[in-house]
Amino acid sequence: MSFTPEELLMNATLFLADALAIGLLVFGMFVPRHRRRDMVVAYLGVNIGVLAVSAALASSLTTLGAGVGLGLFGVLSIIRLRSEELNQREVAYYFSALTLGLLGGLGTTSVWLTVSLMAAVVLVMYVADHPRLLPRLRHQVMVLDRAETDEVVLIHRLERLLGATVHGVSVIKVDLVNDTMVVDVRFAAPDADALRTAEGSPVSPVSPRSDGGAR
Repeated sequence: MSFTPEELLMNATLFLADALAIGLLVFGMFVPRHRRRDMVVAYLGVNIGVLAVSAALASSLTTLGAGVGLGLFGVLSIIRLRSEELNQREVAYYFSALTLGLLGGLGTTSVWLTVSLMAAVVLVMYVADHPRLLPRLRHQVMVLDRAETDEVVLIHRLERLLGATVHGVSVIKVDLVNDTMVVDVRFAAPDADALRTAEGSPVSPVSPRSDGGAR
């Protein structure tokens, strides 16, 4: 299938826009914020792979429509990495990389519309994953050494352990034989400045991982 100069220019523009967008997403946002080198390979690989497949489909099928693009997105969305479980933040970056590849490969009748959609994806991820957005909210899975069936007592105990205000607790597992339980806790970490003011000395507030649990 031959391309006109206008089509070649449009494809080149979209490929460059995808390269710029995925570069900003991975090296401008994800790596500085989360420092996971292994995910760089995954995100770049997904992006370039989807870009290549969708571009090949777009060039071979003149009647390619939104249905084929959505179908490809759906097929790729069921891919699961068996080596480890991705947290919700990493899944969001994963789908953003996938979306950028689809936009760059399939394109639209308007280059500026596609570029604008790419920019919107990157902008939303920049804002949604910004460290200053809801910085005190935390999520942690904890294993407690004593089973507690009273939710009020459980919340009070968790607040004492974490030194924070608990907003929600989901009981995952209760083992009455071994007297242990697993809970999913959502809480607001204490403000560092308030702790320093109250105690008169620097304090290291509780800052549990958002994607893991106490073991």
